[in-house]
Amino acid sequence: MPMHLDTAQITAIGNRTTNEDALASALQDDIVCFVMADGTGGHVGGELAAQLATDAIIEKFLQEASFSARALRSYLDWATVKVAQGKQEHVNQRQMSTTIAAILIDQSNRCALWAHLGDTRIYQFRQGRIKTVSKDHSQAQMMVDAGFADYAQIRRHPRRNVLFAAIGSEGGFAAEVTAEAMELQQGDAFLLCTDGFWEWVYEHEMEYCLAASKTSDEWLSKMNAIAEKNINTSKAVNRDNFSAFAICLHDNPVGK
Repeated sequence: MPMHLDTAQITAIGNRTTNEDALASALQDDIVCFVMADGTGGHVGGELAAQLATDAIIEKFLQEASFSARALRSYLDWATVKVAQGKQEHVNQRQMSTTIAAILIDQSNRCALWAHLGDTRIYQFRQGRIKTVSKDHSQAQMMVDAGFADYAQIRRHPRRNVLFAAIGSEGGFAAEVTAEAMELQQGDAFLLCTDGFWEWVYEHEMEYCLAASKTSDEWLSKMNAIAEKNINTSKAVNRDNFSAFAICLHDNPVGK
């Protein structure tokens, strides 16, 4: 029996002058592709890099829709090519780069694959609890891995925003792609989100909101309300762009 997807999305400028986040999704032959990017690189450069990367992945997916780790990597490789071409065409944007996160869901065969580069995160939930979370490609995460910092403090770490891997950045780091498909179950959920979102919503709050929600839209709205509350409590005045996909999977359509 194919799985049914209940999805919601949000993207907002925050307190910045431009929105350098981009997100997109597409369906082909019972396979759904979700992609999200968060660009960097100066005036409009990040916005351009993020849009080029998401457009490229959706373009390649629609041309060659396939559910495999090899196919998913080829979609991200194409995004890398398109961002590199963009740098050549826009000389004043040679420093632009972007994070990326993508999920493929095979509704008929009830399984998923995902990939990421940078600090745009992918959370997988099962039975209301976080089962898997992607690991940031940031200097703060490297310090956590080395035992020099506490993961619980990563949201406020002074080096959190310094990335060592992104599409368009130097170094040529390849995106992390799940080697094997993850079988999906009734009630599983995914959250794709840029750092402007997860920075202000803690993991236990994500789980609480999921348990208290009947739809993906309700889940996303509750999380965003908590983010706004946390921002106000902290008296932060410079919220980054923030974007998120909430994806809930069910055996039957929502409401039936």
